[in-house]
Order: sequence, then structure tokens, then C-alpha cells
Amino acid sequence: MLVSDAPLAHLRWDPPAGPGPLVVLLHGVGGGRQAWGDALSGTGRALAAAGFTAVAVDFPGYGLSTPIEPYDLAGLAGAVAALIGHLALGPATVVGHSMGGMVAQELVACLPQAVAALVLASTSPAFGKPGGDWQREFLQSRFAPLDAGLGMAGLAPPLVAAMVAPGTPADRQAAAQALMAGVPEATYRAAVRALVAFDRRAHLPAIGVPTLVITGEFDRTAAPEVARKMAERIPGAQLAIVPGAGHLLNMEQPDHFNTTLLAFLARR
Repeated sequence: MLVSDAPLAHLRWDPPAGPGPLVVLLHGVGGGRQAWGDALSGTGRALAAAGFTAVAVDFPGYGLSTPIEPYDLAGLAGAVAALIGHLALGPATVVGHSMGGMVAQELVACLPQAVAALVLASTSPAFGKPGGDWQREFLQSRFAPLDAGLGMAGLAPPLVAAMVAPGTPADRQAAAQALMAGVPEATYRAAVRALVAFDRRAHLPAIGVPTLVITGEFDRTAAPEVARKMAERIPGAQLAIVPGAGHLLNMEQPDHFNTTLLAFLARR
């Protein structure tokens, strides 16, 4: 069910018996609520079948959600917190992919009472390398196709191809490209700029909720070694590596991702 009259527009799945424990699904910089839907990952439906209420958001400026200003991770986390309060289903398990995982870390640092558990998927506790040069080069490389007038439709195909694992089926790549191509260019630029300032490394030992850190075997953005080091710094965190997946693990290997997610929730 698509819901637009809320702090953030979202897709919602409820169990047949009525609302269950809340799981909030947060997308990456090139995504949207559809990343967790039936056509791409099936995560929302799988959670509902297991007895959870699943909510897949559009971050501000994505899909049907209103943009915010300034556009930063604190503002995105605040919008997610407002949605959790609006839903009134208690603290949420927050599942964040890539940028969504950074927003999840921001949320648990600033409003821990809103978070019952964390799933940090293909993400990291800081963006880039110290000093600023790497960040500037990253922005230039990401914005070059846009500055050349190619638009999001021109940016998406090579970027998705560089993110996924070798051998990822063409139809899954095409679906991810279509999702990214639909992101408004202004929102994409604002979100990417917001990422480069992110650094929550010092807060990792203070995370006090059950946490799963998960990434893809072939993820070059949030590599398995990055995930391992991150999990080691979070008390009691579990680590999972999805074989045959790259950065878009929930869309590349949805069955494995969903099974791992549900097993984590069951162990809680």
C-alpha cells in the first residue's frame, strides 16, 4: 500500500492478522521506496509474511516525499524519526542500505529510543578518506555526467554496472538503472553532497541495540573488510557476507538477503 499523507511517503506491508513489530526500510542514494518492493527485492512482502509491519520510505526529495533544506543526514534522520513517531508502532528495526545505513547510524546516535535494532547493509561508518581531496574527486566524478547534460538516465547505466557483482542478470541491472534514473537530479546532487560529510566512527561502540552488518561479496563501495571492521566495533554485532552480490545486494540476491534478514530478526 502506498501512503503519501505521512512525514515521509512510503510503501507499507502489514501481516494478515494486523500490524506487527515495525521494520523501516531505508534506500540508498540512487534508490527509492521501490528498492524494497515486489519487483526488485520483495523484502517488504517477506517481512509481512513473517509477522512484521514493513515500511519502505522515500527520503525527502525522492518519490513523493517533500524536499528539505538544508539537505543533510541529520535532516534525513529527523524525517525518519518523525515517521516512526507518526506510525505509533513503537521503536523500529531500521534497515538501511548504503546512504540509508548512514541515516540509520545518525538516527541511533541522535534518537536511540526510536530504534529497536539495526541492519546496516552495504554501508560504512564514514565516507571516503580524511583530508577532503578524495571527497572532492568523488563529487567531480559523480557529477561529471550530469554536468555534461546526460541527466540521471545517462548517469545510471555505467554506475549500476560498476556496483553489481560479475554475472548479475541484465534484467536486474536494468531495473536498478530505471530506479536510479528516476531520482530527481537536484535531489541526487544534494544527497551525494550530504554523504561526504558523514562520520560516525566514534559512535560505533555506543550502539546499544542488536545489529546486523551485511554486505556483498563483490561490494567495492562497502567491501567485506570494511563491514568486518565495522561489526567488530559495534558491541555484539553480527556480520554476514552475501555471496554473488555487489553493492546492490538486496536487489542482486534478494532471496539470500531476505533470508538473512529474517533469521536475524528471529534470533532477536
